Amino acid sequence: MANLLGVALFALAILVSVSLHEAGHMLTAKAFGMKVTKYFVGFGPTLWSFKRGETEYGVKGIPLGGFCKIVGMTAQDDDVDPADEPRAMWRYPVWKRTIVMSAGSITHFALALIAIWIAAVSLGLPNRDFPTTEAEIRQEPAVIALSDCVVPENASRACAPGDVASPAAQAQLRDGDRITSINGTPINNYGELLVALRGLKPGDTAQINYVRDGQPAKTSTVLAQTQRPPLDDPKGSVTPVAALGVGLVPTTPTRVTYGPVAAFGATGDFTRELAVGTVQALQRLPQKVPALWTAITGGERDVDTPISVVGASRLGGEAFANKAWLLFVTLFISLNFFIGVFNLLPLLPLDGGHIAIAWFERARSWLYAKIGRADPGRVDYLKLMPFTYVVILIGGVFTLLTITADVVNPITLFPR
Repeated sequence: MANLLGVALFALAILVSVSLHEAGHMLTAKAFGMKVTKYFVGFGPTLWSFKRGETEYGVKGIPLGGFCKIVGMTAQDDDVDPADEPRAMWRYPVWKRTIVMSAGSITHFALALIAIWIAAVSLGLPNRDFPTTEAEIRQEPAVIALSDCVVPENASRACAPGDVASPAAQAQLRDGDRITSINGTPINNYGELLVALRGLKPGDTAQINYVRDGQPAKTSTVLAQTQRPPLDDPKGSVTPVAALGVGLVPTTPTRVTYGPVAAFGATGDFTRELAVGTVQALQRLPQKVPALWTAITGGERDVDTPISVVGASRLGGEAFANKAWLLFVTLFISLNFFIGVFNLLPLLPLDGGHIAIAWFERARSWLYAKIGRADPGRVDYLKLMPFTYVVILIGGVFTLLTITADVVNPITLFPR
């Protein structure tokens, strides 16, 4: 039930975001004097509406987005009343049309920035200093997390019948203990713990000094055997090595909370990283199509494959059910930022396509004036319709692939 509630809440958050996107178009268009005749949340049959001034506002039956109707978006619009011609959007200066068309994406960026700032002062943002590389992990203090067993091969899996019990557990060590020496060899970090263990053999007795709750103590245990590659060559051949049956508990916090003022700087840093990640994700989209098809046809789902609104809502539901509030908010932030960037791509029918054409017209008119030729006028959108249909077709197929993958083989972040 909690998962379903989370899915519904995340889907509602997306619907609100898209509705505000359209509101951005509408409000800026009205501010410049353009005529807006309709603003609706959803598509399909009208459930409820009212008219205020010259604009009809309402809700439609299919809650999958929204739209606003601005009179005369292109010079080819044939439904413009003669009385509204002076207020047709295409007649306005290019900078005003640019603001109106980019207002939707700006709204998504604003929502993302506000959510980042709120997360920074309440939930905390991911710690940029948290160890992620092998070298950084090995510099962490040797604070241990106990394993129930020693997995006998170089693989991550749960304990299975027949696995050797953890020597650390037999020695009465606990999660959070910090190992300070083994057989007299000082241990200052997790890397030194690994090196010390590799200097011993399976079956050797290890005299272990450790600190628990600030108090030093000692114990001993007989080391088990496992299979691991060399420490300096993680892809090398595995050989039998001594094992203590512990992992690492990073002492560096995973997230950092900021004060209201410092949160602005943290928001800027997080946004820069998000922008880079979004651009890289867009660049990887074409090469992820085969991985999506593999997931649909029964293969393993790559967690780096794109997700649809359906997949994002499912992940939001998982985050809500597991009280992973930062993940829930981060999904909302990432989705808004991605939509904002995607909508600015210079392709019709996206907002960025209309912006690109407006500036192309402006640049062409300036160039023709410089060379003494007559202004060629507006771009004929009808001639661009084949390209527009291609973009719509590709986008539709890609959306269908992601939705199908999210239904038949969804990405999950929490074990079931």
